[in-house]
Formats: sequence, C-alpha cells, structure tokens
Amino acid sequence: QVQLVDSGGGSVQTGGSLRLSCAVYGFTSSAKSMGWFRQAPGKEREGVASVSGSDFTLYVESVKGRFTISRDNAVNMVYLQMNSLKVEDTAMYYCAARDVWGATLDASLYKYWGQGTQVTVSS
Repeated sequence: QVQLVDSGGGSVQTGGSLRLSCAVYGFTSSAKSMGWFRQAPGKEREGVASVSGSDFTLYVESVKGRFTISRDNAVNMVYLQMNSLKVEDTAMYYCAARDVWGATLDASLYKYWGQGTQVTVSS
C-alpha cells in the first residue's frame, strides 16, 4: 500500500525558514515524479514544486529562488526547503506522487497524496 507522510510544518515569522519532509512508503520514490502542493483557506490547491525521476525541477513563479525541492532516494524521502517565507505562503502543504517520470504542477495528475502539514507565516 502506497503511503506518503508529510511533516515539518509549523509557525514562523516573515523571513524565516522551514523544511518540509515527505516519507514515501510502498514504492520506490526514485521511479516517480514527486510534488509539493499547498492550499490556503478559500483557495484552490496550488502546485508549488515538482521533481521528476531524473531530478528535473519545476517551481511556481511565486516561490522561485526561495523554495527548493529535493529527494533522497536512498531513504525514500522528498523535501521542500522554504526560505524567506512570506505571509502569503501560509497554507496546508501536501506531498504528492505519481507513477510517471515527468515533473508537473498539475494536481489532477497525481495519484498519491500525503495528509498535509500546516505552515503559518506571521508578520
């Protein structure tokens, strides 16, 4: 059974940093593309970052230069390093995986989802 477990969220002030982690169980994450998504209250789920099976990365424009997605295939983990956090980054963040090699920020193309971890940034 495939399972993704998100962790690492919390409350920080503007300009702070957090690192989200996603533990992958049930399949070898190196063969999949992975993504991080977020959803703020009253808003649609938004693709934040994605990494392909060959480590090609995609980012939504609003986080470029601040967020970094990475993976450690040896331990089946995916990370999202978030620096220079802004109030508008506040959301529930979700890890996701799909059975295809290529990276994408389209949530509808992901099959497996974590339970989410809350990130709150205050001024």
